Amino acid sequence: MALTICVLLIARSGPLALQSATAAAGLVQPGLYTSKYWINGIRFYSSAFQDFIAGGYLSPESKALSAKPLVKFGRGERIPFGDGTFDFVFSGEDSFVQSAKPAEFAAEIGRTLRPGGFAVFHFAIPKDTYSFNSFLDLFNCFKVVKLHGLEGFDSSMPYIREIVLKKECGDGAGKFDFDDSNGKCYVPGYKHDLVKIAEPLIEEEPLKPWITLKRNVRNIKYLPSMADISFKNRYVYVDVGARSYGSSIGSWFRKQYPKQNKTYHVYAIEADKTFHQGYGLKKGITLVPYAAWVKNETLMFEIHRNPREHVEVKGRGMGRIQPLQSSLGKGEFDGKVEKIQGFDFANWLKKMVSKNDFVVMKMDVEGTEFDLIPRLIKTGAICLIDEIFLECHYNRWQRCCPGQRSSKYEKTYDQCLQLFNSLRQSGVLVHQWF
Repeated sequence: MALTICVLLIARSGPLALQSATAAAGLVQPGLYTSKYWINGIRFYSSAFQDFIAGGYLSPESKALSAKPLVKFGRGERIPFGDGTFDFVFSGEDSFVQSAKPAEFAAEIGRTLRPGGFAVFHFAIPKDTYSFNSFLDLFNCFKVVKLHGLEGFDSSMPYIREIVLKKECGDGAGKFDFDDSNGKCYVPGYKHDLVKIAEPLIEEEPLKPWITLKRNVRNIKYLPSMADISFKNRYVYVDVGARSYGSSIGSWFRKQYPKQNKTYHVYAIEADKTFHQGYGLKKGITLVPYAAWVKNETLMFEIHRNPREHVEVKGRGMGRIQPLQSSLGKGEFDGKVEKIQGFDFANWLKKMVSKNDFVVMKMDVEGTEFDLIPRLIKTGAICLIDEIFLECHYNRWQRCCPGQRSSKYEKTYDQCLQLFNSLRQSGVLVHQWF
């Protein structure tokens, strides 16, 4: 049974609004206001509000609510009051967690609360560090002034975490801040903590990478299996080098990735027009029909057709992009070459998502990762990505020809391992993909 109080808003002249999820739904039960549950709740919150007054968060001149409070209905993501109306906002009974749009709810609290005002939240379940910091990121115009635990008044809330925030600026909606003019960003400590408990990297080069790396997927510790991702604005999956829908979006991400019942929008970045038609009728997917690159320019798209390396997939070779001048200088190439348009992937990402979004990225770009990852780091766009599944391409041992390495890539396994380690040491949760 849920107490009817969800969000309490109080201005200097007294109580202005009490949002009630139960009342708003027309589910108020006869005798509710005289029930033991209601009386215990009134006693609990009366004591809590006395503490708010003692702490200086709430004015002692504020009038007390009656047993049957005045209710003005509204939704958390669209509070029916003007900017800066309130001096104090209270969200009890885990009401903020239950919001389907927490980012919009937070923005409305920031809009209706005056600068210098306080917002208090009660959470029924202790949150992990990632979730707690994701919650705070929604209120980047606020600072934490108090955080402590309380004993609840009912078995449904035996423990309550109380968070008191103070609004310190006039605009409740902050923006993603970079550390300097070069765009570098800071990865917070709680993300480093997730990296520490992730699955270990494969330190020794696999003799049979087509087996070892594929099996390693079973060991992956997905971020949503380690932390609550509820306090996010949007949920986004970016597949860089997506190929066909069934290559990884349909076969892996939509079937196997733990989504915590969230709906993701998918961006499929694929330059090979052979696969474009297959995305036409797919819901929730935006096809980006260009090549992810470090800048906007025309590139050469090389379709490798060397049968000795077994890179053919359903009759279509694996594509690799090259700068126009670099490709022209290589001379004869055993395969098909096409001109395609490349785009600045890092800048695109910074325009498409924000730090309040939950962003998962898979990257399989046939060696271009050694160009794209440094660019993501340099621009700070790497901090917008919560989890990366990266296939690193190197001169691996060939399946077809024992004792021979692939001549398609110049990088070594040690260089790939160095790339993974540098990302993890920077606090980026990256996994070895195959």
